[in-house]
Amino acid sequence: MVEAEEIWVEKYRPRKLEEIVGQREIISRLQSFVEKKSLPHMLFAGPAGTGKTTSALCIARELFGDGWRQNLLELNASDERGIDTIRTKVKDYARTRPIGDVPCKIILLDESDALTSDAQHALRRTMEMYTRTCRFILDCNYSGRVIEPIQSRCTVFRFRRLSEPEISRMLKRITRGEKLILTEGAIKAIIYVSEGDMRRAINVLQAAATFKKKVDEKEIYEVSVAARPEEVRQMLELALAGKFEEARSKLYTLLIDQGLAGEDILGQVHREIFNLNLPERTKVELIDKTGEFDFRLTEGANERIQLEAMLAHFSLVGKVRG
Repeated sequence: MVEAEEIWVEKYRPRKLEEIVGQREIISRLQSFVEKKSLPHMLFAGPAGTGKTTSALCIARELFGDGWRQNLLELNASDERGIDTIRTKVKDYARTRPIGDVPCKIILLDESDALTSDAQHALRRTMEMYTRTCRFILDCNYSGRVIEPIQSRCTVFRFRRLSEPEISRMLKRITRGEKLILTEGAIKAIIYVSEGDMRRAINVLQAAATFKKKVDEKEIYEVSVAARPEEVRQMLELALAGKFEEARSKLYTLLIDQGLAGEDILGQVHREIFNLNLPERTKVELIDKTGEFDFRLTEGANERIQLEAMLAHFSLVGKVRG
């Protein structure tokens, strides 16, 4: 039986806090907690793929050693988000003593901003009652969706999107481990499509590397469901120059030939507007209109008609400027 190839996100997941890429200030504070073996309840907030769950797992490994799995309960709050989960599974685990010579156990609630309001209110009392035996680590994308009483019981750490050098360093580490050749153009393409999300960057690299050992820019865009930024920019420049038919033809290439979704194209249009050689006032007008078309797509409007209408509006703006 042929074994499946390991997912690189897990294969290269850091095992120690010092191995985590980026977030240096946060990591240094977490290391001091681990060294003193004194953890507060913690709330990790920030975009996806920035190291929140990895940091929690590294804390457990360094605090508990080989027995870390016995003293860690990991729940995905988006799957088990009701009050019954807090009253039964979480409460039952929190009230039992840790295994081995360790100060406490850890309950990791992944995507805790998906917990219902009732579940969050039940959780806040549980966090107070079992501090002798348990510490909670909550991670979420949007801390504003976590109620204030829970936030006030936690030390809050806000993770930021990873920078280009940080993502590049991790990609080069993986290419060395997997004996790949990664061109500079491919690195820039991965950084562009990942938008600071390390998990997405690694998954895109693995998907591209299944075709051949030398990965270039072309493979990255083929597997990442994204258009080349220069293609989107060219479409916008044609529309602003009053060449609506040519801009429309470019749009059809992205929609039909490359199979991109309207929302994905609109997201890239938003990014590329800032790179156009236009006055600030014109950019503001285009961004305002882009937001309106995004709302229309969200409401279920026909994506082809709406994107054509967007290009038509850009053509009118360009005509007024001209």
